[in-house]
Amino acid sequence: MKSKNNNTLIIIVCGVLAVACTLLFSAIRYRYLAVNSDVKLEESIVPQEITDQTFFGHKVAKLYDKGKLIGVFNDRSILKNALNNIYVSEYQTDYPNSSLALSPSVYFTEESSYFYYENKDEEIIEYLRKNKLFALEVNRVEFSNNVVVYVKNMEDFETAKDQYLLNYVDKESLDLIQVNQLPPELTTYGERIVGIQVAEQYTVTRAYAPIEDIRNTVQEILYFFSYGYGTNLETYTTEEFDTVEWVASKYGLTAQQLITLNADVLKSPTQLLTTGTKLNVTFFQSPINVIVTKERIAKEAVYAGNTIYRANPEVREGINNIVVEEKDGSKNVYYSEVYINGLLDKQEVTKEEITLEPVQEVVEYGTMIIPGVGTGSFRYPVANPHISCHWGCYNNAAWGFHSGVDIQNNGNRYGSVLAADRGTIEEVGYNSINGYYVYINHNNGYRTYYGHMASMCYFPVGTNVEKGEVIGQIGMTGAATGPHVHFVIYTGREKHDACRWLGC
Repeated sequence: MKSKNNNTLIIIVCGVLAVACTLLFSAIRYRYLAVNSDVKLEESIVPQEITDQTFFGHKVAKLYDKGKLIGVFNDRSILKNALNNIYVSEYQTDYPNSSLALSPSVYFTEESSYFYYENKDEEIIEYLRKNKLFALEVNRVEFSNNVVVYVKNMEDFETAKDQYLLNYVDKESLDLIQVNQLPPELTTYGERIVGIQVAEQYTVTRAYAPIEDIRNTVQEILYFFSYGYGTNLETYTTEEFDTVEWVASKYGLTAQQLITLNADVLKSPTQLLTTGTKLNVTFFQSPINVIVTKERIAKEAVYAGNTIYRANPEVREGINNIVVEEKDGSKNVYYSEVYINGLLDKQEVTKEEITLEPVQEVVEYGTMIIPGVGTGSFRYPVANPHISCHWGCYNNAAWGFHSGVDIQNNGNRYGSVLAADRGTIEEVGYNSINGYYVYINHNNGYRTYYGHMASMCYFPVGTNVEKGEVIGQIGMTGAATGPHVHFVIYTGREKHDACRWLGC
């Protein structure tokens, strides 16, 4: 009886333990599920439902594009076949002998999960196909300055490169240099190309590139050579009478450069432009550097030295005679020049040849002094001069036009009046406008006039006076509001502004 009771007790204890274990495992399971419940919150581009949970967890493959979850991939093994099928159906014709991979922005992560997701592999693949999130195996061209470009075929690359080089050299020279020949030697003025190269070396490998990064045509590769990546283009819409050369020069381009930038619409510098044509006029911002070496022969002037002056005592002072006329010479200058991207970087003169010697000017100047004959050079008619009224400083009904220069002596208001140059006293007198005045004839075509003097000139008519000799005193006779000399220079009977000679 006792044994039977013991068995019953054991059965009860085992049952209690089983229930306890079940409850404990459930608690642990839900604890882990709670810890990982944040997984449910990660939204995916391709919607997926959670179909089941597991206590022990398992590995899942998550596919992302630029950090955004596309979806959980159920069977990665089908992806390779899917990529191959898409390549064959959509890309093989345009990109033969290639293969398809995921775009570099698309990547898998593998992590543990306590959830099972519904199978959306086909929808995820369709999303990849629709958004072209693929990379194609193409030619990867890397320059020594780390610039990379992906091209569909190297023939187009070489064609585009040669076309880009035509911005800096003519086609004939380029064709010769590419077969290790040079244009003919220069026999007259001009230039010839003796070398052209891209400064950056490049290597070509096969690599996967995003479809949008592949340069498929000559024009697309030419754009890369011209602007690299990310350049904002400036455009110009043609107007009536525009020419290729005029549009090019307006934006600092050559005609050939404008043609290269617009190869789809421009073919020749003489091409007639249709009004309303939109042209790319953006100057080059190339990721590469084109180095061109030129030889040039130029005709340049050889200038004579400073004029040689010789005194001649037999010629009157103020008279100059050109004995030998100045003539510029010339020379042929031979240059070696290096241009980088069309801009002169280095220049060296390799040889010079004088083709015509210059002739230095020789001038004889007279030193013979003749009384009464002026030098033709004038001085101020007062010491410490100050201009109080310039030529034309007033023009009114009461006073008329001021056809002279009023000059004061800053240090002595009533100081001396001085002869502006050698000459002969021609006329002295008085009138109500200019008061006491005097004319001096300089016997060389010039006459000078001095007005508002304090009294009559010190010398009678016919007297020869020297330059700077005192001929009277400053006054304010006649219609004057203050002491000054009204000074005029004449040629014949024509009045002139004396400041032209005095420099005032």
